[in-house]
Amino acid sequence: PGRSSCDLIFSSESLPGCSLREIWKRLRAGGRMLRGRSLSVTSLSGLPQWEVEELPVDDLLLFEVAWEVTNKVGGIYTVIQTKAKITADEWGDNYFLIGPYFEHNMKTQVEKCEPVNDAVRRAMDTMNKHGCQVHFGRWLIEGSPYVVLFDISYSAWNLDRWKGDLWEACSVGIPYHDREANDMLIFGSLTAWFLKEVTDHADGRHVIAHFHEWQAGTGLILARARKLPIATVFTTHATLLGRYLCAANTDFYNHLDKFDIDKEAGERQIYHRYCMERASVHCAHVFTTVSEITAIEAEHMLKRKPDVITPNGLNVKKFSAVHEFQNLHAMYKARIQDFVRGHFYGHLDFDLEKTLFLFIAGRYEFSNKGADIFLESLSRLNFLLRMHRSDVTVVVFFIMPAKTNNFNVETLKGQAVRKQLWDTAHTLKEKFGKKLYDALLRGEVPDMNSILDRDDLTIMKRAIFSTQRQSLPPVTTHNMIDDSSDPILSTIRRIGLFNSRTDRVKVILHPEFLSSTSPLLPMDYEEFVRGCHLGVFPSYYEPWGYTPAECTVMGIPSVTTNLSGFGCFVQEHVADPAAYGIYIVDRRFRSPDDSCNQLTQFLYGFCKQSRRQRIIQRNRTERLSDLLDWRYLGRYHQHARHLTLSRAFPDKFHMEPTSPPTTEGFRFPRPSSVPPSPSGSPVSSPQSSDVEGEEEEERYDEEEEAERDRLNIKSPFSLGHVPQGKKKLHGEYKN
Repeated sequence: PGRSSCDLIFSSESLPGCSLREIWKRLRAGGRMLRGRSLSVTSLSGLPQWEVEELPVDDLLLFEVAWEVTNKVGGIYTVIQTKAKITADEWGDNYFLIGPYFEHNMKTQVEKCEPVNDAVRRAMDTMNKHGCQVHFGRWLIEGSPYVVLFDISYSAWNLDRWKGDLWEACSVGIPYHDREANDMLIFGSLTAWFLKEVTDHADGRHVIAHFHEWQAGTGLILARARKLPIATVFTTHATLLGRYLCAANTDFYNHLDKFDIDKEAGERQIYHRYCMERASVHCAHVFTTVSEITAIEAEHMLKRKPDVITPNGLNVKKFSAVHEFQNLHAMYKARIQDFVRGHFYGHLDFDLEKTLFLFIAGRYEFSNKGADIFLESLSRLNFLLRMHRSDVTVVVFFIMPAKTNNFNVETLKGQAVRKQLWDTAHTLKEKFGKKLYDALLRGEVPDMNSILDRDDLTIMKRAIFSTQRQSLPPVTTHNMIDDSSDPILSTIRRIGLFNSRTDRVKVILHPEFLSSTSPLLPMDYEEFVRGCHLGVFPSYYEPWGYTPAECTVMGIPSVTTNLSGFGCFVQEHVADPAAYGIYIVDRRFRSPDDSCNQLTQFLYGFCKQSRRQRIIQRNRTERLSDLLDWRYLGRYHQHARHLTLSRAFPDKFHMEPTSPPTTEGFRFPRPSSVPPSPSGSPVSSPQSSDVEGEEEEERYDEEEEAERDRLNIKSPFSLGHVPQGKKKLHGEYKN
């Protein structure tokens, strides 16, 4: 009584023969650098070099544990899937992913095979003999890593016994009605059992186990409580309580140090989950998180400062032709324009060549994802464009899945009308072309009145009448189940963005993930992103933010915030993010109204760009993609693995007294050529997209600018030296 579950985890009762002081001393120890062959990790396009010591991977086994291995639930799936290739390249057959077994995922994503590693094979045989079902195979993604999958339902009969084991280990009880937490306990217990069997048959090999999120954390707690000889890493991608508090519209970041954590978790009936998460954090030899902003949050919510920041990356594929991504933008933009023609039939009184496509995508978290501030800024942008009598039109897509009945009839009708008009135009074109051809063969200049007869005129008039519409174009493509209480639709009604003729900002809510088989907008997400002009993600709570990162890799400018991990990362690495097409809204140190005004100015400035300026900006944005490549960001995970080995096995692995890799002094410089936005121009209204100036043509040379950037950014990494005798304390590492 009076002691927290985390205290009990580190108590002598939980870990007999090891005092609390000794455990903390081990966790605080910085150790020394591993000695071995030097591996030079060179950057792409002139990014700085960092000398890393290569681990003896032949004598190690690496297991990565997550609920989203082969099981797509959220962003962690993308992290693990994209990181697998670089990890598999480094570790080969000694790298394994551990996750849950679901039959449909196994059939479509995994190729069954027999384990080559003797320790893994014997561990699986032992568990299968004792009433478990353990599956093994290769995950059919880049890198083809081995996966070990546990059938949760097949082992559910052990639930009560494993609840008792968790209670004995850390005094955390799980309510019977919380099915998700019960599943995580089964998964964690199977993971700990599997790791014990592996270490028993490892033949002297050391084992590293990397756990992602609280869902996998139970395995870490039980493994440490049972004193298994493994080095552990725990990564939190977002704190459990932080997500709940932000969803409740609290002023989260200004009150981080004022929350009564236990009370807040208890009121939301997630106290047991919070205890599991916090226990996992404190049990791990090395604690990591994905961004600086999440590190601040974790320090207050989970009471431990992360040892290493491990930013999330992507597998960047470069095109052989430099401008291929620009060609893809033009191609997919034309397909979006086709959809817009159908959706706004009867009201298509704006020029599609002067129309910009903006979008926001992600989970339907109205406040967390920034949909509230985005809609408010769109209302203000609409006012500015109308006031300046702009000929630029902005069409905004909200790609956020919600509960729907089916497609909106009016939306389907619009696409049918468009296709019918297209067929009519083609029929008349063929008839007109044949008459023109015959007349020219006879050496006659055709009489236009004779080429088009009365029937042709009738067909054209009927086609025009079919495009007449008495109602406004719909703001949603589907019939919403909770139409009256839906936050996005309610806000649209409040601000009055109904897609009327006078509105320069048009809104389309697509409450379903995009698919190439859709009858409305038959495009995959990647194709859609490439066809848009700007992605807008003004999130309030976004531990990393893959959506703006994906935009960057595809050469599409984006808006993010300094409360997202991606925004913080870009601010640290790029001297002038806006010049490279990444606009960062200040939502941390400004009031909501000021943040909304700043976002409005970003959007308005983007509308004022000429077509050439947008092309230049897309070139610059795409140039940042190397910064987000796992070949560059994977070094932070390498460092975490070095650190955990030195803390778990200090007698065999040592680390030199150096800090983790830092990026001090390294930033992409501001481009020295033409500005990306005419914000300094005396022209106050948006300029026409097809207006190009000769002076601008002369001032910009893309190849010259790219080469200048490559030369400028080759500044070396600084590895902060720690004087002998002064060890870095636990949590003192800063990325």
